[in-house]
Amino acid sequence: MTDTSSPSDANVTVRTRLDRIPISATRAWLAGAVLLILPEVGALIQFAASALPLGETAVAAADRIPVLLSRETIPNQGTLVPGEGWQGTFLGLSPARAWGLRVGLIYLYGALCLYWIWRGYLLYRNRYRTASWTPFDDVVSRFRGHRWGQFGLLVVLAFLILAVFAPALGPTTLEQNAIDPYSYELDYYDDDTGDIETITVGAANTDTTSQGIEGRNVGPLTYDQYDRFHPFGTLPSGQDLFTQVALGARVSLFIGLLAITISGVVATSLALISAYYGGLVDLAIVLVSDATQSLPQLLVVILLSVVLSQTWLAGLYSGGVLLALIFALTGWPSLWRAVRGPALQVSERTWVDAADSYGLAPKTTMRRHILPYIVGYLMVYASMSLGGIIIGVSGLSFLGLGISSPTPEWGRLVDVGQPLLTTMSWHIAVLPGTLLVIVVTGFNALGDGVRDAIDAETDLSSEEETSAAASGAGG
Repeated sequence: MTDTSSPSDANVTVRTRLDRIPISATRAWLAGAVLLILPEVGALIQFAASALPLGETAVAAADRIPVLLSRETIPNQGTLVPGEGWQGTFLGLSPARAWGLRVGLIYLYGALCLYWIWRGYLLYRNRYRTASWTPFDDVVSRFRGHRWGQFGLLVVLAFLILAVFAPALGPTTLEQNAIDPYSYELDYYDDDTGDIETITVGAANTDTTSQGIEGRNVGPLTYDQYDRFHPFGTLPSGQDLFTQVALGARVSLFIGLLAITISGVVATSLALISAYYGGLVDLAIVLVSDATQSLPQLLVVILLSVVLSQTWLAGLYSGGVLLALIFALTGWPSLWRAVRGPALQVSERTWVDAADSYGLAPKTTMRRHILPYIVGYLMVYASMSLGGIIIGVSGLSFLGLGISSPTPEWGRLVDVGQPLLTTMSWHIAVLPGTLLVIVVTGFNALGDGVRDAIDAETDLSSEEETSAAASGAGG
């Protein structure tokens, strides 16, 4: 029987490969993606609206977009009436169970979205990609066996879900909790009158403060006298701590991503220029980098934060944009040094000289033949730097120089709870501080995992290394 199969993958065009693909698989994946995105597209728009320097009208319009897994769909605030159970909560569940159900569904939704993205990558790799193998396949394979890196990935993904879906994850809203609590009311059952009474949220908060003394403390996983469930307890002001923590994660993520994006673009651009032109150009960039790094970053950040605190930049995102710019302008040298070495090595390869000989523009040569080889290194050090930026922002807020109130921030929460650390209100400082340590550790672990996955030499197990040493290999 004659082989009538199509030519090898190396010789066929992308169009030919597309024609071979069963369209049903692509349609099924796209349909699944649409079904996943549509119910929660409002949450993504609201996250973007809160992160971008938009007007109050745009933010309010985004907040009106319906979201499936929201507080309105699964309400957790209700009234416990003796003999009748909970009223006003989802399916009559207790506020703790209703809140836990909403949190579980949101994280399940996030996990399902990540799984669908992975399935999309496999579809692309197996059916659309012209090459049957790329070095990226080995990177993915090595990372799947890196337990420390996987731990970091899980922590980072949990943090991302917390930040993106923060408004829905909190037991209440920031508007009700801190910004304008006296404009909102809640119902509760009064044991003295035997009837359902109404009180403003602000007045209820004054009765549910955590001051570190008996009768003035609402700890983690407890209810207050107004039937409100507090997963992390309350603040000295009576505000819900978990709501502040969830929205503080969004603030930290926004500042970190903006700062690392700006510094990454600057570092990558300068690394490409250094590697391609070399000589005096590289020397000039080295001098600028050394001069920037010679300044104590923390001191510079504090100084610029104070000097620019009265400018229009300080008003964008409660000072978040200003902090991101400061961290980006002071942190790019470390990223530049991380990718400069690999860029210089690649620039000496023969294919770069060949590209120049064919008359390619310098920008094209740098983009096509140097940039792909330094992206991995940039991802590694960007992940580690992101954790440092989150720590730095928290440290500034702890000192009163970071995000301005009432926008939540983890460092300011730790500062508020510090005087109560040895009392029964320990949760105010300990819980945000613990989450901060876990998140930063997760980013560092993810960076370690990506670094080891990129470096093929780290793929050897201990047994393989021992065998290689015994046989005299290596060196």
